Amino acid sequence: MKIARQAQEELRSLAGQFRAVAVVGPRQSGKTTLVRMTFPDKEYVSLENPDTRNFALEDPRGFLAGFPEGAILDEVQRTPDIFSYLQQLLDEDAACGRFILTGSNNFLLQENISQSLAGRVGYLFLLPLSLGELPNPELPVNDLLYKGFYPALHNDETEAETSRYFANYIRTYVERDVRLIRNITNLTSFERFLRLCAGRIGQLLNVNNLAVETGVDNKTIAAWLSVLEASFIVFRLQPYHKNFNKRIVKMPKLYFYDTGVASALLGIENANQLKLHPLRGALFENMIVVDFLKNRYKQGKLSNLYFWRDSLGREVDLLIEKPDGLVPIEIKSGQTITSDYFGSLTEWLKISGEERGWIIYAGDSKQVRSSGITVVPYREAAGQI
Repeated sequence: MKIARQAQEELRSLAGQFRAVAVVGPRQSGKTTLVRMTFPDKEYVSLENPDTRNFALEDPRGFLAGFPEGAILDEVQRTPDIFSYLQQLLDEDAACGRFILTGSNNFLLQENISQSLAGRVGYLFLLPLSLGELPNPELPVNDLLYKGFYPALHNDETEAETSRYFANYIRTYVERDVRLIRNITNLTSFERFLRLCAGRIGQLLNVNNLAVETGVDNKTIAAWLSVLEASFIVFRLQPYHKNFNKRIVKMPKLYFYDTGVASALLGIENANQLKLHPLRGALFENMIVVDFLKNRYKQGKLSNLYFWRDSLGREVDLLIEKPDGLVPIEIKSGQTITSDYFGSLTEWLKISGEERGWIIYAGDSKQVRSSGITVVPYREAAGQI
């Protein structure tokens, strides 16, 4: 069973506008399936294949000559020299959608595209499945947090065993992808750093603290964070810049692109462990924040997400910047609506002068309060906010 992706419409649109399209995202997020389903008549070439990759590296002109009608070039960051030759081909023939490129390394891909193919390539970021794309949307919350959203774990025909899947995913990532981006020799320290990041989901990113606990210097931590971001393991949610006459926190918060990866790094071995796990709330918050990010990316849009926190510790989990104003959102992992849910949003509405706010929680019923605050179940949030 191939899972239909909502980004397919945007991919077709980009292919009708640009000479080439780059589909970028984490390994196994479904990039190959998406492009092959969208362009079934295009020849497909995997540059992970050593023989094919060697041909492309040793004779890029001859390699590309084999695809006069264009092709899907999978994991194209593995052959960086090919971009200059692609530029010539795309300049000689202005037809749109000729080459479809995929890659799981944003840093290497963007670097090569900006040098050789700027203005000729449209970008689509493809993250793992969103809540709205799940083939089984009724999975319990804890199962979702543990399993995460990689398509292979939601495919009935080839469903992988979750803990084994992530053990292999993390091992492959550390041993191969990390070294492709940066020559990290101390993999033991890097793995410790990776696990420490998982323990800081939804927290302010304190580089000094991470450096001390990992046993390396601040510059190394900054470089390693860039590696994690370039390979779509983590992202930083930036604080909203307007202070509303209050002193605001300027450090970003750290989140993972997938809660399944984070859960595996935390040593969680089954969904039941999450019932009483101290980071369950942080993982739930992570799931909601990244779902809004997925819904932006699959429309071909950049992130418009922030958080807000002042020096007194008052905080709004998520701020969405829209043309008609800011949308503040509080995220709660409980299934019962309580008065505690409303404190932060009520305070923020007073400070900001905004008149609307949302609470996303793990329950099933919706409430609209006279204060302008709407409480909505997490499964319905993306379609209503």
